[in-house]
Amino acid sequence: MGGVSVPEEAQPQPLRQPLKKVLGAATAKVMAEALDMHTAGDLLHHYPRRYAERGELTRLAELPLDEHVTVVAQVATARILTFNSGRGQRLEVVITDGSGQLQLVFFGRGVHKPHKDLLPGTRAMFAGKVSVFNRKLQLAHPAYQLLRGEGAEDAVDSWAGALIPLYPATAKLESWKIAKAVDAVLPSAQEALDPLPPALREGRGLLPLPEALEKIHRPRTKADIEQARARLKWDEAFVLQVALARRRHDESQLPAVARVPGPDGLLDAFDARLPFTLTEGQRTVSAEIFAALATDHPMHRLLQGEVGSGKTLVALRAMLAVVDAGGQAAMLAPTEVLAQQHHRSITEMMGELAEGGTLGAAEKSTKVVLLTGSMGAAARRQALLDLVTGEAGIVIGTHALIEDKVRFHDLGLVVVDEQHRFGVEQRDALRGKGKQPPHLLVMTATPIPRTVAMTVFGDLETSVLDQLPAGRSPIASHVVPAQDKPHFLARAWERVREEVRQGHQAYVVCPRIGDGEDEKAAPKGGKDRAKGKEPAAEDPEKRPPLAVVEVAAELSAGPLKGLRVEILHGRMPPEDKDAVMRRFAAGESDVLVATTVIEVGVNVPNATAMVIMDADRFGVSQLHQLRGRVGRGSAPGLCLLVTEMPEASPARARLGAVAATLDGFELSRIDLEQRREGDVLGQAQSGVRSSLKVLAVIEDEEIIAEARQEASALVAEDPELQGYPGLRTALDALLDEEREQYLDKG
Repeated sequence: MGGVSVPEEAQPQPLRQPLKKVLGAATAKVMAEALDMHTAGDLLHHYPRRYAERGELTRLAELPLDEHVTVVAQVATARILTFNSGRGQRLEVVITDGSGQLQLVFFGRGVHKPHKDLLPGTRAMFAGKVSVFNRKLQLAHPAYQLLRGEGAEDAVDSWAGALIPLYPATAKLESWKIAKAVDAVLPSAQEALDPLPPALREGRGLLPLPEALEKIHRPRTKADIEQARARLKWDEAFVLQVALARRRHDESQLPAVARVPGPDGLLDAFDARLPFTLTEGQRTVSAEIFAALATDHPMHRLLQGEVGSGKTLVALRAMLAVVDAGGQAAMLAPTEVLAQQHHRSITEMMGELAEGGTLGAAEKSTKVVLLTGSMGAAARRQALLDLVTGEAGIVIGTHALIEDKVRFHDLGLVVVDEQHRFGVEQRDALRGKGKQPPHLLVMTATPIPRTVAMTVFGDLETSVLDQLPAGRSPIASHVVPAQDKPHFLARAWERVREEVRQGHQAYVVCPRIGDGEDEKAAPKGGKDRAKGKEPAAEDPEKRPPLAVVEVAAELSAGPLKGLRVEILHGRMPPEDKDAVMRRFAAGESDVLVATTVIEVGVNVPNATAMVIMDADRFGVSQLHQLRGRVGRGSAPGLCLLVTEMPEASPARARLGAVAATLDGFELSRIDLEQRREGDVLGQAQSGVRSSLKVLAVIEDEEIIAEARQEASALVAEDPELQGYPGLRTALDALLDEEREQYLDKG
């Protein structure tokens, strides 16, 4: 996507040139391996990460640990130290840039040249990986290039202009080597095909593409950089939005059966027996869904709702509407535990309306069947029969629903729960089960900021449920700094005992299982941590994450002695997992020590407290999801985030943010700002070759929204893009076959 590269056959010759022709085989090989760049065009779209100015130095005060950096700085001191009784030599150089200092070290025979070159007062560019030694940041054996003295004239001339571009580099390829390679291909930028329609480009005052490429790589002023970035952001946003707009356009051409429920059917009977009234949000979203179901092309809708906002109820009403209109509805869950749970809660909500075909069923009723991989043969045969005859109006299952053997009488609606855990091929296979493509409703409890939804799920219309139903209790969240204040941890276990004394239950979540499988990778150490005793010199960053098996044993023998403690993790056999969950749901155990397997969909209203160990090792949205497992009944929930991170660390700030707000959308923004968009899009778009390079999903909200409008208008007027050859070419590059398929189902 990044400044969309153009596919082979349509590219003008110069951009298609293999790098080995332009740069030589050795450099081209490193570029291909380290950065996945193969042609001149690929290299032109590898933009500088930032720019250093001759006059000012990169801030050493803000160096990231464990990353490859390029800094421009001045040598303050350089001295040779001997060790091993004089047999070994080490050169230590301290460089400074006004904001901070950094130590460089060179060993062995490698000390002589740098000792000659790096005299105090010398300025140079240094590149290497930032590590920590004796609590100080350092670069070991950095590559360097002098900026004055012998040979410096050439170096300075080769960076004519005041701004030095610093490229995303790797250990094998320093930034200045990439810069040199870019020089070799930059003339071919003149041949770049422009994907933006001229009217759009001129209307928004954007640079032509060749000029933007020239200015992003070799800016003379800061204004050059701004103009180039503004132009390249539009490329990324617009080409992606055109792809999504075409997808929506194609979908709107597909036929589907309009599903309009008649009066006095299942839906009315169901609404009449609800013990509460729907929230305003549930009514609005249901109306949007019913309107979409009533059209004769397939609905594609993303239903976002906070944990516990009543998404399942909205989805169930949509399914009942489709059954009333003579069709069938299927709900797909990512795991058997979840499928069984949905089946339980839906049959409970429907009561006798779910007993179709049995004696004593209400006259308006249907059959609700469960279909999972581990069902017995007889039950499975019956379920399949109920589907093919149409006896079952609603089926709930895992991807077992997609197997070839499963036939529907008339599939009208597919509801997919937590779609990011669900593969592309599966949704496709399910689509083929209807006589015509069924309507699709995707539910997610992960709040997705509006722009990410427009970027990642841009081919789905979005409905949002943002208020909690009446009767759901608020959840209080607190950070427990186990390292700074061990007595806080002791108090946390005391709180768990108090909840249990009041007849409630609790979860304790750990990042690791600890059943021997994952021990091999982890160094030993750190016993007794759940009790609040800390091994003296252990760095919380370095020790292995806490494990379910160990923590459960420590708690049972220590702070939670006498309580009924059970464990649950992903490597247990399915029947053991189900048994543990059943006992916990029935109140036969007090505390469940688990991994994040409980993150999705576990519903035990009596569980009121959750303690998350090593909370800093989880992502923001994951913590939010986990926390949503408590406070599901009428008693208030409590979530304690235990961490050993020091107060000033970014990890603690992140936990503070989670404790401070229950608004998932706010948290997902914080999460996005802390990670880079590439990760977010990368998770959601498997197979994306290069993620966004200059477009920032949160900052560039306006560009994305405008690009979406422009793209929709352009596609409406020319769906095949006949009049836009440059845009067509850019699209082909964005959507090689797999990705076109991928976007299709995003």
